[in-house]
Amino acid sequence: MAAANKSGGAGEEYNASEIQVLEGLEPVRKRPGMYIGSTGYDGLHHLIKEIADNSIDEAIAGHATHVKVTILNDGGCRVDDDGRGIPVDIHPKTKMSTLETVLTVLHAGGKFGGGGYKVSSGLHGVGSSVVNALSKHMIAEVYRDGKINHIEFDTGKTVKPIEVTGSTTKQGTSITFYPDETIFKETVTFDYDWVVNYLRHQAYLTKGILTSVHDERTGKSDSFYFEGGIKSYVRRLNEGKEVISDDVFYVEKEIEDSVVEIAVQYNDSFSETMRPFANNVLTPDGGTHVVGFRTALNRVINDYARKNGLLKEKEDNLTGDDIKEGLTAVILVKLPDPQFEGQTKNKLGNPEVRGYADKVTSEYFAYYLEEHPDVAKKIVQKATLAARARKAARAARDNVIRKGAFEGLNLPSKLADCSSRDRTQCELFIVEGNSAAGSAKEGRDSKIQAILPLRGKVLNTERARLDKMFANAEIVSLIKALGVGIGDTFDINGLRYYKIVFMTDADVDGAHISTLLLTFFFRYMPEVIKAGHVYLAKPPLFGLIKGTGSSRKIEYIYNEDALERTLTKRIEERKAAGTKINPEDERFKQAGYTAQQRFKGLGEMDAAQLWETTMNPENRTLIRVNIEDAEKADAIFTKLMGDEAELRKNFIQSRAATVDLDDLDF
Repeated sequence: MAAANKSGGAGEEYNASEIQVLEGLEPVRKRPGMYIGSTGYDGLHHLIKEIADNSIDEAIAGHATHVKVTILNDGGCRVDDDGRGIPVDIHPKTKMSTLETVLTVLHAGGKFGGGGYKVSSGLHGVGSSVVNALSKHMIAEVYRDGKINHIEFDTGKTVKPIEVTGSTTKQGTSITFYPDETIFKETVTFDYDWVVNYLRHQAYLTKGILTSVHDERTGKSDSFYFEGGIKSYVRRLNEGKEVISDDVFYVEKEIEDSVVEIAVQYNDSFSETMRPFANNVLTPDGGTHVVGFRTALNRVINDYARKNGLLKEKEDNLTGDDIKEGLTAVILVKLPDPQFEGQTKNKLGNPEVRGYADKVTSEYFAYYLEEHPDVAKKIVQKATLAARARKAARAARDNVIRKGAFEGLNLPSKLADCSSRDRTQCELFIVEGNSAAGSAKEGRDSKIQAILPLRGKVLNTERARLDKMFANAEIVSLIKALGVGIGDTFDINGLRYYKIVFMTDADVDGAHISTLLLTFFFRYMPEVIKAGHVYLAKPPLFGLIKGTGSSRKIEYIYNEDALERTLTKRIEERKAAGTKINPEDERFKQAGYTAQQRFKGLGEMDAAQLWETTMNPENRTLIRVNIEDAEKADAIFTKLMGDEAELRKNFIQSRAATVDLDDLDF
């Protein structure tokens, strides 16, 4: 490879011959979901990713140093890089410029023959043309060989052919696009925070690259540069946690035609944080690179412990569950032909990568432990404590976890179960307090709705191992009721209820109980959340009452803003009808109501009210809990539910000025 190319020069290695054309573009506008997943929020932002990934590929290949995203005032988005610039010479197959080919022909890109890119984060090369097809307008400028090459499109069709519009000393590519409102009917407004998170991750994964974002709408700007790459990423993932050593294990090794990059640091928590990537693409379900890493990590730590007398001769080997407690690891593999499993491409399937990851971890992590005996000893000690806790938890678990899903054996005595055997119809309401539980039991549909009352606030499981959890009656009752087991016996197929609903008071204590429950599910049963089974009930805050006796009717209101809007509307309607309004009366009387009730808790509602407002599928409002950003959620749980009071204090103080007290439900 010519030296000029390594520094960003436009050389012979990247030209029209490297662009292979596989098929046409027509299907994209008819079935956009097939190409970008959805036409909602996620699909809209996927457009940015498709264009920016091409720029990131230039950086991975060593040809670009800066990728910038600009959210424009007029609704568009521009992505700039200082790479080689998309070739503009005539493509031999399409007989039009290579730039136009890349932007108008599906599967045309420098990612299919191995000549343009050795590795690529844009997996299919469809990105630029798909974004073009789904944009009402696109402008592309290429700065190459001292010239500015300009071309424009509407809905994927060329409206201004390529032309040289001037000279320049710059080099790279600039793509500006405007999403088509007829495709993205939900929203065409870009989220600045999404762009920030995406570019921050790309900067971590491509060390030495500068990524930046500017929002013309607000003037906000952010830039990211991490010389340490994934080593810096591990440090960020461990922010707010007590690490067992400030040192981060890091290795980057080329094997065959691939690269394996690994960073590891242990902390004192009881959970694992694993971020595996293939060609900068997150693979949340792991794959062969993770299997190879785990296999080698377990072997190396056990071998070290045996060799140095940290495990006694009669002691069992440490298990993978023991060793992953407190582990934070980022694994990044770069390979020319990644094979992903399933439509979501969440799991890497290349069999050779398992051997690569195993070999690199085995050799270099073993060196690391030998060279850092204090760190090695702490890792083994932590895993040994985890093993003891695991054995204690297993003994306790055998006494409390119900085995089957519907046999009814060992169900918690306070669970008022439902009668249906069709779990897709069954709902479990986790209710705060005996009073509310009594109303819920009386008012429920007993065929499909089960009630599990909680006594007080459940255990904070952020800093609790399984053995401690099995000593907590409320947690044990919850585990038994759910039927999925926990830890190494967890099996989501045993889940007894399709909806798990937290039904707590609409006040600070209720929010705290919900947060404690969310902590438990996030740390020990995240699969239940990811599968969409966890919900928050939304009980009303107010009741507006009309009439008395048998003619008495209640209109339920769920927050302060809705109350104000309702009262204002009713008062204006009464004025328009000629009704005389006494300004001295309370607002609810001016609006024609006879009384206004504020519900301080679920226990203040009788069974009929609780059913009508919060449990009846026909009327109720349920908020489904999703894990949109596991990394951000992990950091928040660490700050708010961990041992460090100072972190919570700083979190609250930093947000106090932005809280509108009128919006709070207490």
